[in-house]
Amino acid sequence: MQQAASDTAIPVGISACLTGAEVRYNGGHKRSRYCLEVLGERLRFETFCPELEAGLGVPREPVRLVGRAGETPRVRGTRNTERDVTASIEQVGIDFVEAHRHLRGFILMKGSPSCGLERVKVYHENGMPSHTDSGAFVRVMREHFPELPLEEEARLNDPGLRENFISRIYALDDWKRNVEPDPSHHAMLQFHSRQKFLLMAHRVSAYRELGRYLAEAHQRALAETQKYYLQGFMQALARPATRKSHTNALMHILGYLKHALDGQTRRDLLESIEEYRLEQVPLVVPMRLLNHYLKRHGSDYICRQSYLDPHPYELGLRNAI
Repeated sequence: MQQAASDTAIPVGISACLTGAEVRYNGGHKRSRYCLEVLGERLRFETFCPELEAGLGVPREPVRLVGRAGETPRVRGTRNTERDVTASIEQVGIDFVEAHRHLRGFILMKGSPSCGLERVKVYHENGMPSHTDSGAFVRVMREHFPELPLEEEARLNDPGLRENFISRIYALDDWKRNVEPDPSHHAMLQFHSRQKFLLMAHRVSAYRELGRYLAEAHQRALAETQKYYLQGFMQALARPATRKSHTNALMHILGYLKHALDGQTRRDLLESIEEYRLEQVPLVVPMRLLNHYLKRHGSDYICRQSYLDPHPYELGLRNAI
């Protein structure tokens, strides 16, 4: 099932119940207004319910995770405890990944034994709570599609997690539009170049490590280089940026303007960055000022940086971080 959107909209998977589809065990849904009414204007949602695809039906007996800490939990019925659907859901996950490599992300249902990202309850055989883990479908995606950004719908209420997730979606979209169609070492270098400050804002060491890897990658198989780089890049972005790391990136960008601006303008920009560091203003404030002057005085190299506009401004994602 797909939500109608423009051809340029970015394809993102979503747990079907979050779109209002009545696929939950009790025949209900968990429709997300934010996903459908805000993100839905920019993203093309492709809905999926692993439990439904595994043949569990609607309505159905609920399932839950059962197992011991340190072991991969099983997915079993809550009433018929002999009913084990682990293999079915895992195969559904493998088939899903095979058919959905084009996705840029996936929004998941919190707490689901199949789709829960984390902190999903795992029970002992006797029915008592044991610990927490990820859902069975999520484990498959993490193993077979590790570069895909995953996030729970409920966690999108956190401004930092929301901005991080959408940034990762758009970064992966850049890769899939500009590297995958005609892969080459040069295309990867260009991608790495324009993602420099976004990487720096998340993990400076990753920018340097991946840069060295590409510089020495000429003798490796192209497919191997692509896989290693992309997984390393997306893993680095999954680590949320901090005010300190954003401040570092902002100061580096300001350095590209130091010869073009007068002293008072530079001081105004520095003051704005310092106010952000001190949590007095959100990130959007120094970013708007920098973008203003970069459009007039910035080089082609710095103006191409994805960090300056990592996602649509209209989403207001940097207004609260």
